[in-house]
Amino acid sequence: MRKEIRKHEVQAPIYDPNEEPLMDNIRIRELLPHRYPMQLVDKVIAMGATSIIGVKNVTNNEPFFQGHFPQEPVMPGVLQVEAMAQCGGLLVLSQLEEPERWSTYFLKIDNVKFRQKVVPGDTLLFRVELLGPVRHGISSMKGYMFVGDHVVAEASFTAQIVKNK
Repeated sequence: MRKEIRKHEVQAPIYDPNEEPLMDNIRIRELLPHRYPMQLVDKVIAMGATSIIGVKNVTNNEPFFQGHFPQEPVMPGVLQVEAMAQCGGLLVLSQLEEPERWSTYFLKIDNVKFRQKVVPGDTLLFRVELLGPVRHGISSMKGYMFVGDHVVAEASFTAQIVKNK
């Protein structure tokens, strides 16, 4: 019963792959410094003032699957958290003038929970929400990662926004 109640506390975003994304991977590359194999958000499908929804298609060709684990490929948890954080970075950066001139860096990661394995063929949906306004270049966020209707991971994180030199 408790598991069923918890399952409905956080609802998965609705994703229609036929809809045009708000940001494609080209725009994401303009905002984030990450490149292959570390760019972990493929597109952004929705964004509001305090939330963002992103997508990552997990394929068998991901380089981390070579060693994690060859006989039973599983996406490393640290990369799941990184992907949620990249999505949050896109949210914060999109609110700045000249977002291409800024970067975000982890300051803190809390309350990380992994609820289910992420494997090749999964489509990950990220929902990241600001926990409050950005103050003094510091932003706190809560991220959820879904496969279908199931929360597979969640985390709270704090990031610093720094102007590039």
